[in-house]
Amino acid sequence: MDIAGLVKGASQNQGMGNAFLSHIQSVDGIYHVVRAFDDEEVQHYEGDVDPIRDLDIIQGELIEKDKVMLNKNLDELEKLAKNPNNKDAIAEKAVLDKVAELYAKEQNVRDYDWNYKEIDILNKHLFFSAKPVVYLVNIGEQDYIKKKNKWLAKISEWINKHGGGKIIPYSVAFELKLSQLENDEERAKYMKESGAESALGKIISAGYHSLDLIHFFTSGEDEVKCWTIRKGTKAPGGAGVIHTDFERGFISAETMKFADLEALGTENEVKKEGKVRTEGKNYEIQDGDIIYFKFNVSDPKKKK
Repeated sequence: MDIAGLVKGASQNQGMGNAFLSHIQSVDGIYHVVRAFDDEEVQHYEGDVDPIRDLDIIQGELIEKDKVMLNKNLDELEKLAKNPNNKDAIAEKAVLDKVAELYAKEQNVRDYDWNYKEIDILNKHLFFSAKPVVYLVNIGEQDYIKKKNKWLAKISEWINKHGGGKIIPYSVAFELKLSQLENDEERAKYMKESGAESALGKIISAGYHSLDLIHFFTSGEDEVKCWTIRKGTKAPGGAGVIHTDFERGFISAETMKFADLEALGTENEVKKEGKVRTEGKNYEIQDGDIIYFKFNVSDPKKKK
């Protein structure tokens, strides 16, 4: 989902204001694109390039929008929580009171160590500052090739002061030039000559992992499939992503690492090196695992 940049006062309906903010309220994570290149042909809404000012504006507008929603919900809960029998309202108000304390300290919701019950409550409210953020710093093509930019250190410092987060410098101009080349050979040639590579793979991977997602592979003679799961998923849960019967009748998981297969070339070579393992129900699937599930499900119709 792509939205235009927020302007100062967006939380009070300046620019497209609430229209833009409502578009991203339900998303699970945010790529925050920060401009850090000079180009007279590309105008900036504020009149000049200052990524620190822009970061302050975006952060401020998102927090202000959160505060409006927070205060409205607290007003409603204040009345409900007066009833000592309304345990849910009391618990929810306690969580939102903590959020108010964090905002008073200019901290993000995602920076606090919440327990599972509190997270369930927070998930009802969709606070912007609860979402993981990957910061993409758009720099000029020559800066990207030279791996230098006058703003990067200041941007990194700002991000560290505001809860931290993944920061990836990239260049839209460089990526555009790559996309306009006719084939992979020309793109590979240009990247070799320039000494720079596309950042798109890194950007996609960073967004994926910011949501605590990993993947594993299953393969057969005809096809290879990639499955997405949450980090920390145990083997039976991974099997259940493929089919519920696989989880119900789970016996074991025969696993190998993609990196081992890539390095050794064939499945047989991986087995010769002793890098194929048989894992049980408590095995936590690792990113890039190749898995063959063994399961057995009896036919419920045959049971008496």
